[in-house]
Amino acid sequence: MAENLESLTSCPVCSGQTFTPFIACKDYTVSRGTFEIVSCGTCGFVATSPRPAEAEAYKYYQSEDYISHSNTRKGLINKVYAWVRNHSIKKKENLLKQYTKGRRLLDHGCGTGEFLDYCQKHGWDTMGLEPGDDARGQAISNYGLSVIKETEINSLEEKRFDAITLWHVLEHVYPLNERIQKLKSLLKDDGVLIVAVPNHNTAEEKKYREFWAAYDVPRHIWHFDQTSMKDLMKNNGLEVITVKPMVFDAYYISMVSEGYKNGKGGLVAMLSGFWAGFISNSHARGTGEYSSLIYVIKKL
Repeated sequence: MAENLESLTSCPVCSGQTFTPFIACKDYTVSRGTFEIVSCGTCGFVATSPRPAEAEAYKYYQSEDYISHSNTRKGLINKVYAWVRNHSIKKKENLLKQYTKGRRLLDHGCGTGEFLDYCQKHGWDTMGLEPGDDARGQAISNYGLSVIKETEINSLEEKRFDAITLWHVLEHVYPLNERIQKLKSLLKDDGVLIVAVPNHNTAEEKKYREFWAAYDVPRHIWHFDQTSMKDLMKNNGLEVITVKPMVFDAYYISMVSEGYKNGKGGLVAMLSGFWAGFISNSHARGTGEYSSLIYVIKKL
């Protein structure tokens, strides 16, 4: 599908320039192509390489099956995802209130706007940033939200926001360190950055390996674990102050992974995936290595 693929030349965490094969995964959502994931020979950070050039990345989001952009409820598993997302929104807003005093919020990668809409209705002064035209249009038309294009981020004033959230977004961002620095500049000195990403150092990844749905190549170009996230933030003058689990993600990711691995959907994948998610979460209660993690981050 992509006319141009580009290889990673420097690790964004440690600047290392040697990479070794880690795993190869199929894009089950759009292209059906296979993409390589490599690990940094110096620090072990994991990334998709080669990957589509940034200007062509949009092609890999053009599917109604990409739920954060389409809001689809087609199929049993997507219905479960939508229910869990709605259930989780209140918890996310409670997390914000726990760690910030002010009420000015930027949601980076706001998708179709459900989280921002909830926050706006609960007293937050909200702004969204969304690169996808269709998703941004839905957020604006469905909820009347203020949502800007990704290219407009440089027009925002510094130290404007009490909180900036990225719910499963940072793994998609090409200019990784550049974007983190920009978000840092937009935060008030006592502001909080909240980043949720998949964690590849988890039990269900070991079960599903190349079928693990959270690799989601080539849309996910970075694949984090706790060490790489903490090192990345420290290098950018930020500190991870706490890490919290996203318990429901293990069930959803396992359900989708089950379909990829065994070619089965619906109730069969749901039940098998639910059990795999339960096992993963049971393991994580002892290790802290949940399928997805929320990092609460502040300025050093």
